[in-house]
Amino acid sequence: MKNFGIWMDKEKAHIVRLSGNEEGFETIMSDLEFYRPHGGSGTRSAKWGPQDVIQDSKFLEREKHQLKAYFSNLAHAIADADAIALFGPADTNEKFKKELTENYKALASKLKGVIKSDSMTENQVKALVRDYFKNGK
Repeated sequence: MKNFGIWMDKEKAHIVRLSGNEEGFETIMSDLEFYRPHGGSGTRSAKWGPQDVIQDSKFLEREKHQLKAYFSNLAHAIADADAIALFGPADTNEKFKKELTENYKALASKLKGVIKSDSMTENQVKALVRDYFKNGK
């Protein structure tokens, strides 16, 4: 039985594969651009600083497409899973669960849980996944 545990945030996903007594570890980077607006077209002496118009919708749309590509890479990496558990500190794991439910129904049926967890080292991620599946989840 192939159990997959994924600790993920917007920057990267650590995939732990458990199959019998074998254990594999892989990291997939997201290639997301992080939105940091910087203005400066106004004068420095302006009373309230530079007044730029920032196109939030353009950045949000770009992020949406980059997340979709990231989730597609993850889905292909775990295509042969028998059981999947998602871990992570933010809502990226919830968004991935939604993506699986909408576009990868076969994988979504193998999803055993979505658990909030803080940032971890590689060894901590491996231990978390081993403990999760050892306890019969």
